[in-house]
Amino acid sequence: MKTSPSSNSLTYSIIHFVVAFVYLLSVTHAATPVDNLIVTTHSGKLKGLQRATGGAAFLGIPYAQAPVGDFRWREPLPLKPWTGIREATQFGSPCAQPIMGEWNKQESETSKEDCLFLNVITPAWPARKRLPVMVWIHGGVNTGGSGSSALYKDGTLVQHGVILVTINYRLGVFGFFSHPGLTDESPHHSSGNYGLMDQIAALRWVQNNIARFGGNPKNVTVFGQSAGGQDTSLLMTSPLAKGLFHRAIVQSGSAINPPCPTLVDSEQTGQRLASTLRAPTGAATIKYLRELPVQEVMKSTALQDPTQPPILGPNIDGWVITTSPTKVFFEKRQARIPLIIGTTTREFGFAAPADQVRKFIENVTGNLSIPALALYGLSDKGEGVNDPVYGSAGDQWFADLLFRCPVTTQARWHSTIHQLTYQYEFAHAIPGQEVAVHASELPYVFGFYPRLGNTSGNFGEADYKLADLVETYWTNFAKNGNPNSGAVPNWPEFISSHRFIRFTEAGRVTMSSELRRSQCDLLREVLMQTLNKDR
Repeated sequence: MKTSPSSNSLTYSIIHFVVAFVYLLSVTHAATPVDNLIVTTHSGKLKGLQRATGGAAFLGIPYAQAPVGDFRWREPLPLKPWTGIREATQFGSPCAQPIMGEWNKQESETSKEDCLFLNVITPAWPARKRLPVMVWIHGGVNTGGSGSSALYKDGTLVQHGVILVTINYRLGVFGFFSHPGLTDESPHHSSGNYGLMDQIAALRWVQNNIARFGGNPKNVTVFGQSAGGQDTSLLMTSPLAKGLFHRAIVQSGSAINPPCPTLVDSEQTGQRLASTLRAPTGAATIKYLRELPVQEVMKSTALQDPTQPPILGPNIDGWVITTSPTKVFFEKRQARIPLIIGTTTREFGFAAPADQVRKFIENVTGNLSIPALALYGLSDKGEGVNDPVYGSAGDQWFADLLFRCPVTTQARWHSTIHQLTYQYEFAHAIPGQEVAVHASELPYVFGFYPRLGNTSGNFGEADYKLADLVETYWTNFAKNGNPNSGAVPNWPEFISSHRFIRFTEAGRVTMSSELRRSQCDLLREVLMQTLNKDR
């Protein structure tokens, strides 16, 4: 097809305009004084970088001393001040972790024990006013992952008027290893929970420094997904975290399940791990373990299946977690703050024969196994009922046990202390995937659309609109403890009718109540039996 001279002229004019506009932008950015990207924190000066969409990013900021050498398995120590200007233009190393699958392969290959870094992302620079702060705790079974990713740095969440802080914290054997030798040397007579202590140290850093970046330390929301959701819930029960944050968003996690082991149980696990590393017994154990190379220490734990309870994790150490988190929520002693909490429709599947699912249910429910089996169509050697939304009997049971019912129970108990509580279910599948599974909501929370990995897909206009809706709810909540505004469909409080919203496959919002009531009522009865035994 021939092009007319007039269309050529128009094309050239557009090209010239675009070139001139890009050049003007580059000149404007080049002319921005570098001093505008320098912030003075309590530990020293940082130089960040400009974001392409506006604002600034300050990456790889240390918030505690490196937990290496003799500092391995100790509570995080305050930073020593530095002189000069520290470059904050690249992510710090992820925390040491084994490869557990493609989802954390990149983090594992670049991970180190020196990893206590955080990142601050702002929507505008210099800051025009104090903004709400959202502190993200990443998931990964408390064994993998990091807070350093394009998902967080390059998304659109901050453009909704918040400052985003993402953190690394010690993981696996470095973050949650308990041992009698560590307990003996601790001034608090505790061990383990170093990863939680890191999170608390990062929150203290936010309190001391975030105003320098334009954030409001009196308006901090902690939010996390999977293990990050569990940890967010645990921080609501910890006396050490009291007053460090003011709202919580819990995505696919809960303080209620899996239950935290006692310190004694965790110490016994630690002793078994130490023996696999041929550590000497007695006073020399911890010194020997602290001198082992990182990779050697990680050999003490087998490959962690992200669908299974972690080999190591938070424990009731008497210092960070003083008593059963389930008991804290039941007795209404958790942080009195607004809460958003929810799940995806499928979470993790449990593809197993009916007999194996039946045995799993019987082991958990005990004297309530007969009605429990009936709920999933597994009575009298039945093959199980398949649900069009929630999947096979195994899929339903696994998600009910580990995600839906603990989350719903936490929402019930939290709403009784007369704090704003909101529940959701995310039912929108990432394009190219059949159903909404564990982590499906992450691209929509952060407004970033990966091309590779387990949350990648062929995203389109409907996805962008849904992301804007989710981001609006999340940031409205961060601003005032209520996700609602005139721009979004009303999200009702959970309260007595146990209402929740569902983000549908079509990208809309619908209202419902009593998520999986029959199944969760039964699992709550099992939970109450356990609580009554512990009294």
